[in-house]
This record gives sequence, structure tokens and C-alpha cells, in this order.
Amino acid sequence: MPIDENFKNSRKIAGKHEGHDVWGPVESPKVLGIHGSVVAVDFDICIADGICLDVCPVAVFDWLNTPGHPASEKKADPTREPDCIYCMACETQCPVQAIKIYQP
Repeated sequence: MPIDENFKNSRKIAGKHEGHDVWGPVESPKVLGIHGSVVAVDFDICIADGICLDVCPVAVFDWLNTPGHPASEKKADPTREPDCIYCMACETQCPVQAIKIYQP
């Protein structure tokens, strides 16, 4: 199941991480929420394929270790979300559709 494109209407901001919003619920380590508001990554479906890191021309993502998460024990974290140029490469290449780009 892909990222919920309407998560901003159905979820609340549970906190911040590396300067970006984290949308809840968050119940670590099993439920990690959605990281980012412009470059949104659903950590609960991210399988750490890594294609987003490979295709991003401006290096928006870094690996984040998430031990104990059932989908994968690392995630593609949008740590440089403000650098996004909206090319959509990460969104279109993600095999599980865990990423959604929102242009401000």
C-alpha cells in the first residue's frame, strides 16, 4: 500500500527530526510515521531499497538506522528536504511508493 497522499489532513505532527516534521502516530520501533512535509517518506512502508538515494540529484536523503522496524532496519531520511528541486525521481522510482513530493 503506497503512502497516504492525504496524510497532512489525517495525521498530526508528532515531532521534528533533523529539521523536518514527523507525522504520527509514532510508537518506536514498530511504528515510525511519515518523515517530511515537502519530501514525505512513509517510514512504515520504506524497505530501504536505496533507489531514492541513488537517483536524487541533490542528495536530499541520508540513511537512518531503525533497528526493530518490521519493514527494514534503516530508512531513507529526507534530512536535506529544503534542497529538493521537485524532479520527482525518488517518488517515481520508489518500488513501494513510500515517497510523495509536495511542491510548496
